[in-house]
Amino acid sequence: MKKYLITSREFYTDTPAVFRGILQEQLIKYMPDFALYRDKSNPHYDVQADHFVEVCKNFMGLKSFLHQEYELAASLGANGVHLTSKQFDKIQNAKSLGLEVIISTHTKEEVLQAEKLGADYVTYSPIFATPGKGEPKGVGNLEELVKDVNIKVFALGGIIKEEEVNAIEGSGVYGFASIRYFY
Repeated sequence: MKKYLITSREFYTDTPAVFRGILQEQLIKYMPDFALYRDKSNPHYDVQADHFVEVCKNFMGLKSFLHQEYELAASLGANGVHLTSKQFDKIQNAKSLGLEVIISTHTKEEVLQAEKLGADYVTYSPIFATPGKGEPKGVGNLEELVKDVNIKVFALGGIIKEEEVNAIEGSGVYGFASIRYFY
């Protein structure tokens, strides 16, 4: 099962030198397959994104993704972009730049739409209870979804310990994404 590390400003900070050090430590510790730079409030997102992509390139096989900013992802040499559930209309734009596309989804209909529009992966959430993210979907719902779609699905939401990872392992999911699991 693939591991998808998502950064958060609270843990990784927005100070470049500190960010680089923490990111490198976490990548060594957890060896994720995918990593996302996500920081909705950093006024210097582009500078920090550059540091993020540069650090990720030091890890063989690690795919780096930027949040929302597909043009910046392409210009910095990231592997892809993680679009929000309000950016379905940007999938083709990102694909035309040679990027892999992950898009956030919360319903089966959104997953099917992402598949139809050519996204490479989706995150599907929340699987487990997560502050402020609504009613959890649960492992049974995730299993049913995975059976009904052809796109690669990352489980997201409330995955903070091995207990949750173990719970989804037999679901047929491509991988899991998390912020809190990775620190």
